[in-house]
Amino acid sequence: MAFDIEMIKKVYAEMPAKVDAARKALGRPLTLSEKILFAHLHKDQQLSNFERGKSYVDFAPDRVAMQDATAQMALLQFMQAGRPKVAVPSTVHCDHLITAKLEAKKDLEVANAESKEVYDFLASVSNKYGIGFWKPGAGIIHQVVLENYAFPGGMMIGTDSHTVNAGGLGMIAIGVGGADACDVMAGLPWELKWPKLIGVKLTGKLSGWTAPKDVILKVAGILTVKGGTGAIVEYFGEGAVAMSCTGKGTICNMGAEIGATTSTFGYDNSMSRYLKATGREEVAAMADGISAYLNADPEVYTDPEKYFDQVIEINLSELEPHLNGPFTPDLATPISKMKEMAAANGWPTKVEVGLIGSCTNSSYEDISRAVSLARQVKEKGLKTKAQYTITPGSEQVRYTIERDGFLDIFSEIGATVFANACGPCIGMWDRVGAEKAERNTIVHSFNRNFAKRADGNPNTLAFVASPELVTALAIAGDLTFNPITDTLTNEKGEQVKLDEPTGQELPQRGFAVEDAGYQAPAADGSAVQVAVDPASKRLQLLDPFAAWEGTDLKGLKLLIKAKGKCTTDHISMAGPWLKFRGHLDNISNNMLIGAVNFFNEKTDLVKNQLSGEYGPVPATQRAYKAANIGSIVVGDENYGEGSSREHAAMEPRHLGVRAILVKSFARIHETNLKKQGMLALTFADKNDYEKIQEDDTIDIEGLTAFAPGQPLTIVLHHADGSSDKISVNHTYNEQQIEWFKAGGALNIIRKQVAG
Repeated sequence: MAFDIEMIKKVYAEMPAKVDAARKALGRPLTLSEKILFAHLHKDQQLSNFERGKSYVDFAPDRVAMQDATAQMALLQFMQAGRPKVAVPSTVHCDHLITAKLEAKKDLEVANAESKEVYDFLASVSNKYGIGFWKPGAGIIHQVVLENYAFPGGMMIGTDSHTVNAGGLGMIAIGVGGADACDVMAGLPWELKWPKLIGVKLTGKLSGWTAPKDVILKVAGILTVKGGTGAIVEYFGEGAVAMSCTGKGTICNMGAEIGATTSTFGYDNSMSRYLKATGREEVAAMADGISAYLNADPEVYTDPEKYFDQVIEINLSELEPHLNGPFTPDLATPISKMKEMAAANGWPTKVEVGLIGSCTNSSYEDISRAVSLARQVKEKGLKTKAQYTITPGSEQVRYTIERDGFLDIFSEIGATVFANACGPCIGMWDRVGAEKAERNTIVHSFNRNFAKRADGNPNTLAFVASPELVTALAIAGDLTFNPITDTLTNEKGEQVKLDEPTGQELPQRGFAVEDAGYQAPAADGSAVQVAVDPASKRLQLLDPFAAWEGTDLKGLKLLIKAKGKCTTDHISMAGPWLKFRGHLDNISNNMLIGAVNFFNEKTDLVKNQLSGEYGPVPATQRAYKAANIGSIVVGDENYGEGSSREHAAMEPRHLGVRAILVKSFARIHETNLKKQGMLALTFADKNDYEKIQEDDTIDIEGLTAFAPGQPLTIVLHHADGSSDKISVNHTYNEQQIEWFKAGGALNIIRKQVAG
């Protein structure tokens, strides 16, 4: 049975007329992305030929999804908005707070005990405000959304950067911060800069060892971690149509790794099959009825260069399996080149652990292809050389693969099955020996591989690959093993070759599950009490941030000049800090502790200008706050890439940082800063980054005339008495400037609801 069927019926009923009106207004054929965007303009938004990458546009998304780590702050903010119920269908998914250590059952028991306070809070808030609640163990948000909520032609936002996974079912699904989710749940329009469009034409067909994962690994190598910023990636062509729906989901999921706003595919038979297999026959029938509106106009795919800002073509018949990494998801190496790459870079070639699953690759098809290789271990007299773990994406997938005997086969090769949760993919992996910080290599089918991401060890080299290739490399125990050409020595000393992986797109006997883990909210939640213990270390009710004082900012201290890659993991680490996601003051003790200080090449060691001593970043900032002195953070390119976590914006705001000045921002993080009333600024001349000195006192001028498109001026007062004046840019529009003046977007929402 489909959730929110009346909402989906309404979207499909209105979509053709909205798309036709947009096509007429623009006087040209439309891409699929444009059709969905135009069909979701907010009722107060005037239809126009919006300028890609320039025009700010208000949208009305169909739904909101939140995972438990980000939902805490999103819902704490929503509680301040004063609404009795969410304005659009919304869900909470408990998937981030479960540590992978022993095995699923025991790890889930520990999580339920350790995080009871948080789970009870999320369950009660969901019950009160009409939000669907998915219990711990139900599965990873993106897999559960694909199985239950995603629908072709819809628009959703989610408080996780991999919300984009739902593009596998033809949605425009976008990762946002909790403040954006709060706006939409409160019934306000959601603002997005009209995206640029990148078209990826897939010709040929996948076969043998090549999987959908290899498509996005190849694209990441082409576009890099910044190449998709501000753009929607739309996949099309015979290769796209020939691919499974969940394979499409994998490709869209990792679009977050190229900075893309989202990625999507046109509606086809694979999506129809998947909808029917997951109990949504009615949605499939409705989508079939308007399929022309759920694909680009034919002219677009005939002559894509006319309609996309950039077109990439990949022949799937020639595509090789890839391994991306280490330390960045865009360092793409075809498997045939890994031997020479590993030798040239001195990478350890012994594979210690192979990990499959996660939100990226935990479909039935993924697991069935991996199990076809696991079977061969016994059949060919082999022994698995590396540790091997499986993280199912949902209880429905886990239950079905257990029923079909897959887990028994994995067990025979010594595999550990972790809980249906994010686990090692987000650093929730209590890996034995990681504290020794030894240099080692792991391979996984996850999406991210930043340093320390999986196990907290900065010397773990993580390579991203398809579940099939991860399984083969775990069996071989060798990063340079190429299963297409190489043989393995079995227990009898014979040379044997692994057969190509095979699998089923969908379970032949259908999906099955006893308890999917869903709890529906109360029809009337007005009597439900949401209790937060004032002494809690994990939950803290929010106080509104202070409004701007109405003057230019003078006498700010430089907190840190961050060097090189500074992701949201560096700004607000996950792992052991996840437990404090609902307590802003406590989690602020991890602020910027992973960022590299330009002046000493160290992490979490900056100069306190008040004492002259060096100390941790959070402690230094708390000293400035206690002295009522504001500060500024300076950063490099693509600052804030990675996870959507708004804590990376809220922590500096809470501790008294007034501005973030960088060479360039990642999209979600820049928006998060604006929502919290922070100044997000970029160097007009990137070389001015070099002018920032360790003992600088800084003024920001021009705020009293703060206006869209008007640069601000920063004055750097150096310790030797000299000074530099530099120009800085911003992308604030009039509404966002009001957020800044009010002290944050939430302060405006509260006034509107109260008024």
